[in-house]
Amino acid sequence: MASSDFSPVLRFVVPGDPGQNTGGYRYVRRAVDAINELGTRAVVTGLAGQFPRPDQRALAAMNHCLEQCPDSAVVVLDGLAIGAMPQVIEEHAQRLKLIALIHHPLADETGLSEEERQWFFEQERRALAAVAHVVTTSAFTVGRLAAFGVSADRIDTAHPGVAIKARLQTNNDVRRAPVPQLLCVGHLSQRKAQHQLVKALQNLQSLPWHCTLAGSLDRDSAYSQEVANQIRKAGLEGRVELTGEVAERRLLELYQQADVFVFPSLYEGYGMVIDEAIASGLPVITSDGGALANTGDQPGVLQYPAGDVEALESALRAWLSDPEGLAQQTTQAQCLSSPLRTWENAAQVFLKVAGLGCVAAGSVFENSWLELRESADHQARSMALTEAVDRWLHRDVAGQVDAGSREPVTIVDLGTGRGSNAVFLAPRLLVPKQWLLLDHDASLLTVAKDRLTQLGESSSVAEAWLTADSLAAQIPSEARLITASALIDLVSEEWLDALVASAGSQRAALLVTLSYSGQFRLEPEHPCDERVQTLVNQHQRGEKGTGRALGPDAPRVLAKKLKQAGHSVEISETPWRLNARDRALISQLLEGWVAAAAELAPDINGDGSEWLSDWLSDRKRWLAEGRLSVSVHHLDLMALPPDQIS
Repeated sequence: MASSDFSPVLRFVVPGDPGQNTGGYRYVRRAVDAINELGTRAVVTGLAGQFPRPDQRALAAMNHCLEQCPDSAVVVLDGLAIGAMPQVIEEHAQRLKLIALIHHPLADETGLSEEERQWFFEQERRALAAVAHVVTTSAFTVGRLAAFGVSADRIDTAHPGVAIKARLQTNNDVRRAPVPQLLCVGHLSQRKAQHQLVKALQNLQSLPWHCTLAGSLDRDSAYSQEVANQIRKAGLEGRVELTGEVAERRLLELYQQADVFVFPSLYEGYGMVIDEAIASGLPVITSDGGALANTGDQPGVLQYPAGDVEALESALRAWLSDPEGLAQQTTQAQCLSSPLRTWENAAQVFLKVAGLGCVAAGSVFENSWLELRESADHQARSMALTEAVDRWLHRDVAGQVDAGSREPVTIVDLGTGRGSNAVFLAPRLLVPKQWLLLDHDASLLTVAKDRLTQLGESSSVAEAWLTADSLAAQIPSEARLITASALIDLVSEEWLDALVASAGSQRAALLVTLSYSGQFRLEPEHPCDERVQTLVNQHQRGEKGTGRALGPDAPRVLAKKLKQAGHSVEISETPWRLNARDRALISQLLEGWVAAAAELAPDINGDGSEWLSDWLSDRKRWLAEGRLSVSVHHLDLMALPPDQIS
């Protein structure tokens, strides 16, 4: 029997010193910090020994660590630690809840022989089969793990966060160097391919530049020495700097001082440094290796085929030989940088997988906001589209003998919240029906189910993170209508692809309502209104938990995708029209807009964000005087499946 002195609720286990400053170790530290900030105690434990191919000391360290955990303890094991020790994992898997954190499979590491690759593959396949659940850092890795026999329903994805303060401090009062500063962050290794960057720079010596390679030299000391020799032989010792591993504060300084971020990695399971560079307002040149094809598919990023040194050289030459063009790229990068996901988002995924709940801290506020906006939502809704869906549902079940013997229609409500969408539709969809309510917040789901019960509606709930990877698994095959309200402007294009695919495979109708379409108007007008709207729309396109959101573009993108899939699509404008009767809602709306704009304003405006405070003060004064009206543009969308069009 293990001892019972395991005081943390959640323990993360990593190989070696947890303080190492590579991407994977920083990921774990920041996730743990965020979990603690949410009120759950989490710690990181480092293991002695050799990894990823463990020696006896490493095997003994892992075994001892798990032995000290009491029955049913939740332990998150870094993939670098567990991937090649299935026998130890299997020994403890029944007694503990073991969760594997996989950045990328060990077998995908560059430089392995085929024999080594196969050995790692078999070891990791066994280890992953033994754990209770798997958390990845990207959708790309979810796909890779299918080859290891890990089904998608056993995987959740906790994307890396980005500390907002790093972005806000960047490019403010930073003295620029006289020549362009290139920055590459990552421990030196064959997979990170710093040698390819040095080779490309060797042919660009006639252009002005200085390059900093920031990352550990000890992870692969032989390779690091090869790169150092390459730099020396090329005569670049004064222009390419090897810093070794740097502390967090120094890393932030390097981001602040850089002009261009370059990342030649051949393969990444995510590529956290790309997000950090984007958040720092840096233009980026990166390969498309592994998950970088997705991580780097963002504004301000120039991608080239992984391993193509000539393409890398060409990209660098294009920017370095054109100072005005590079200045434009920098300005564009700073303007297009938008808030990415936070570490709280990642922490919530770990808490959910661990069975410790999630987003409880925000539930009270979220419920208050959703309750406040419900009346305006219901008044704005398109009755024409609601009635069209009702007619389609009646025809869809018309073949089931007489009405008294029909099976209830299954309706899935995505992102239910407190049930506003279902409560609106329940009395207006007159077919026999049963609801499946899906949301990540258990407390809000309880509210929603209670409200439907009071209306005499049959419903079930499922607490789920609605990611693009998991969406199809959450929608049952019998679903006839998939609906969501005030949701799709918060999700990524990949998420919309999954939604369209689910609707198509189920031959279900879609009703997606109250999607923000990018415009709001306030009367009387204010000189800063357009400025605020621009920043709010930019913020809407930031990370909201499923990838970079489409924001105001979402309704148009979804309509196009549905039409391409053969669906019949109808769209109706459904604006909020708010006046003095809606003071509480307008007040929170104004504050929300200012909070969103304030996250971006310092990166774009040299005068800081004081103008936002002035704008809010003016607007609040006019609201108190009863002379402020607000209209916010939304769209409702209905889509009927092919061959079943009304």
